[in-house]
Amino acid sequence: MKKTIQTGRGMISLATLVAIWSVSSVKSLPGLAISPILGDLDKIFPHTSHLEIQMLSSLPSLLIIPCVLLAGKLSENRNKLKILYAGLGIFFASGMLCLVAKSMWLLILFNCLLGIGAGLVIPLTTGLVADYFDGRYRTRQLGISSSISNLTLVLTTALAGWLAMVDWHLPFLVYAIPGIALLLTLRLRHTPQPEKAAVPTPHSAPTPSRTGTSPQSATALRPETISPQATRPPAPATTGGEAERSRKPLYGEGIDAPKLNAVMAVYFFATYTVLAVAFNLPFLMQHYGMSSSASGMMISIFFLAIMLPGFFITQILDRLGRNSVFISFGMITAGLALILLLHREPVIALGSFLVGAGYGILQPIAYDKTVIIARPDKAIFALSLTMAASYLAIVVYPFIMAFFQGIFDDTSASFPFLVNGILTLLVAVAGYRYRHTFTFGVDPSKLK
Repeated sequence: MKKTIQTGRGMISLATLVAIWSVSSVKSLPGLAISPILGDLDKIFPHTSHLEIQMLSSLPSLLIIPCVLLAGKLSENRNKLKILYAGLGIFFASGMLCLVAKSMWLLILFNCLLGIGAGLVIPLTTGLVADYFDGRYRTRQLGISSSISNLTLVLTTALAGWLAMVDWHLPFLVYAIPGIALLLTLRLRHTPQPEKAAVPTPHSAPTPSRTGTSPQSATALRPETISPQATRPPAPATTGGEAERSRKPLYGEGIDAPKLNAVMAVYFFATYTVLAVAFNLPFLMQHYGMSSSASGMMISIFFLAIMLPGFFITQILDRLGRNSVFISFGMITAGLALILLLHREPVIALGSFLVGAGYGILQPIAYDKTVIIARPDKAIFALSLTMAASYLAIVVYPFIMAFFQGIFDDTSASFPFLVNGILTLLVAVAGYRYRHTFTFGVDPSKLK
């Protein structure tokens, strides 16, 4: 007898769930194989310029953002599985071509193609969860999806580093994972067809939600604080005069733009603040005379901490309730403060863990809120916007930090932790003050 999994909409097979999880495993792979060999590229290709090395490390990331948005938009009226298969195929093929690259320009070209393929896949890592799961089941699976992504990052980073010591080509073998995901997802013959239920607009009358609640009960499910686990709110047919009809929604019909902007802003800021650990911690530890292997251990602890909350996200939200976002930012603030003030390895490890765990709670909350405020057929496009905000934070982080360093004329290794700690503290205070709003609130009492 086949094992089946409850989705909140029915049952799916365990094989289908594993296929969905396999797509989540490729989300963190772009650029991973390049990192261990960046310092040796001038020896591998003796005439390589500094510009070419910068292009290799940055161009694929820049290409991911427009491709994430393109995949999200295409998913509205195209076959999502065809987009997924195309993305995984490009990702896998370009990764394998890197194994046989004979020049720096070929390596750059293949990695750019890899970025395009990854960009097509990334919105579907959470989009498939949104299509198959609903309510509390969706929240849990979004948490697991985030955890799988971060666990893959930790394990493949260690593997790529070890392979790089054997031969510089071998780290690209980690890009076989998209090929495995492609084989597993071929069994997905179709995705559940989303209903074109509307989302709330300022000038609308309530209609029954897609879960069958009455207009009265549907209205009760739309407090200012909407649970990430709650069912998506029902929505109205827009009415109004000629001027109202001529006004086009920012992201098209079916997405609550103000709330999506708020989710994107919070997720962008959260990603920006925690990057101080990923980008600046090695320099801080070097400044205080600690070894590079110790800094590598701290980064591993950071990513492991991001992974852990996802496996228990519904229990965490049940326990923390409306304070979930506030406490998450509080954990990030406390972690940055420990790293900044106490220069001992065990304390830095604790600080790295707190920063990672706080972000690990915020990740699935951001994804689930995005799904809630979008019409089902618009969910993947909305998710692509939220994910693009996170990737944008990664791209612009060095420029924002350089801006702050220029303003305060401080280029010390500790400055990023000081400025990000202060900013995160301010947001944590705002999170507590506005914990009853949609932007900063989570209300498990509204679980369906």
